[in-house]
Amino acid sequence: MREALALAQEQLGLTTPNPSVGCVIVRGDKVVGRGVTSVGGRPHGEANALADAGALARGATAYVSFEPCAHFGQTPPCANALAAAKVKRVVVGCVDPDPRVSGRGIAILKAAKIAVTTGVLEAEALRLNEGFITRLRLGRPLGILKLAMSIDGRIAAASGDSRWISSRESRELVHRWRRECDAVMVGAGTVIADDPRLTARVAGGRDPVRVVIDAQLRTAPTARVYRQRSRAVTILVTTPANLSRARERFEHRGVEVIAVATHGGIIELDRLMLEFGHRGWCRVLIEGGANLAASALSAGIVDRVAFFVAPKILGGGLPAIEGMKSRAVRDALALTELSARPVGEDWLLEGRVVPRAARTG
Repeated sequence: MREALALAQEQLGLTTPNPSVGCVIVRGDKVVGRGVTSVGGRPHGEANALADAGALARGATAYVSFEPCAHFGQTPPCANALAAAKVKRVVVGCVDPDPRVSGRGIAILKAAKIAVTTGVLEAEALRLNEGFITRLRLGRPLGILKLAMSIDGRIAAASGDSRWISSRESRELVHRWRRECDAVMVGAGTVIADDPRLTARVAGGRDPVRVVIDAQLRTAPTARVYRQRSRAVTILVTTPANLSRARERFEHRGVEVIAVATHGGIIELDRLMLEFGHRGWCRVLIEGGANLAASALSAGIVDRVAFFVAPKILGGGLPAIEGMKSRAVRDALALTELSARPVGEDWLLEGRVVPRAARTG
């Protein structure tokens, strides 16, 4: 199962709108087939593993990180394919929450007299496809807020300089995360201050869609994010009032321009994320800056935070999050599943945001 999860992890971000599923087929004490969901979401991992194993799949055990599908789409159900291959046993990491599948894939296998074991490394299997699950349940992608800051909570010095607060190892990890996400989102201030490319500069990587939140059209069409050569598009998100002007300025560069309603002058990011959910996206990496971080947290679209804390003290400058004004400590957003690990010279703090509706006091 760990090998099946590792296969799925390597393909994460490339299988949208489907989950990334790894499958390992074992006969006796020998692996006879390996497969993972193909780029674009099909063929599925089980089909690829069965093709790899061929006739050796008969009587074997299939380890699958996600419940085999049970519905007819552009490909036949994987549960039926496993039954047709005459595997003897199927070990499943986690049940698929998709109502078209949930439990039905397992039922098909059991009806075919195949032994089924579920819940093996379940927490890891659920976490790996958390974005897919979030889209199914909430209609939007998983939101991951990433910030790099000094130990006193600053993302830039008083002059605006922010290169580089985080270590080289931290930046390399972020590039891998970009490859695993459908989109990376930044605010206009970040584009103006840093002129980022927002590409995934890792071996075998692919760029995410670049999303710039620019309600007031402060960014210049000459910014690198708009003219970067990439197969991934750049999306400029602005207000309905600025839509026509934005199209005149940016669409000739191949930039997609969309308008989203505002509240109090701030783009309603929850509506934007629902639009991304309609596009089938599963994971969005929110990279700041300070105002976008506050807006995203306030809008309830951040599910996980990832803060790189560098062993530096700036003593002033731009705070990591600007604009969230909790009136009391009890109003603060709470985190759970908190973890900390070293990355280069930095410490990476990660946690899940507890939704306000889930708080009891």
